[in-house]
Amino acid sequence: MSTLTNVFSEHNDATGTIYAGPTNLAGYQLAPGGTAGEVVFRDGGASGTIRLTINVPATPLTPISTLIPGNGIRFSTNIHVTLPAATAVTIFCG
Repeated sequence: MSTLTNVFSEHNDATGTIYAGPTNLAGYQLAPGGTAGEVVFRDGGASGTIRLTINVPATPLTPISTLIPGNGIRFSTNIHVTLPAATAVTIFCG
């Protein structure tokens, strides 16, 4: 199994494009803000293909961290994230 090189991070605290370009999502850290919901990662903008969905509890200040094995999840266009209210996300890509 290979691993990514030249890994970088991006942070967002609102719904929108978090990275504008092709990349592999290698991991993420979520900071829930007290509103339950789903964090949705899409390839190709707000109406693009859903690549990953995470259920977020309504427990504030309990970070959720996940590393994605291998080369991660490939996003061919960009990474768009939809966030519940007051939730923030940091992604790790390469």
